[in-house]
Amino acid sequence: MQTHDVQLQQQIEALVFASEEAVTLQTIRHITGRELDSGQLQTLVDNLNREYAETGRSFQIHRIAGGYRFLARQEYSEILKKLLAPKIHKRLSRSLLEVLAVIAYNQPVTRGQIQQIRGVSPDYAIDRLLLRGFIEMRGRADSPGKPLQYGTTTEFLDLFHLSSLKELPKLREIKELLQEQEEQEYLTRQEGMDGTLSHNNQEETMDKYEK
Repeated sequence: MQTHDVQLQQQIEALVFASEEAVTLQTIRHITGRELDSGQLQTLVDNLNREYAETGRSFQIHRIAGGYRFLARQEYSEILKKLLAPKIHKRLSRSLLEVLAVIAYNQPVTRGQIQQIRGVSPDYAIDRLLLRGFIEMRGRADSPGKPLQYGTTTEFLDLFHLSSLKELPKLREIKELLQEQEEQEYLTRQEGMDGTLSHNNQEETMDKYEK
């Protein structure tokens, strides 16, 4: 490989490593000033991944959400779920996750259709998901009143490390994620209650000694 190709490969590696979201071909072209096409970029990424595999690294560069991002190898998915799940929980409440799941699996979908599926108004959740960029408006439905329709964005794909909607997890996995969140919230509440009880017991003990 020629020197300038090695430098470009290193630049691509640095850009993907430093970015908090998937790096697109357009971004790489703009920053490096090189007129790469998708095939040339993929070849350079494949070279990097080959080096990672040969040296036993735990990560690779994956194509997701229309760009490239560093992700751990598949065999580490189970252990990383324990690390990543709390981050998703902090960003999305249970109600937001439920609405996001309805949109992801039924898009394009209207507010009325979401409410029909969930049984409660999705207005707050939709507004929050729009604000966070996980969903977008997809035009209007061909039905009375021409209600707005919604679908997921590339930010949604990036959040769940998906290259396309074809990789959406099974509904069972979504339910498991929600169940894990409920369990975590329960444990957090219990720890808070235990801490309060412990504090109260200490105060009662001090009161006895003072008497």
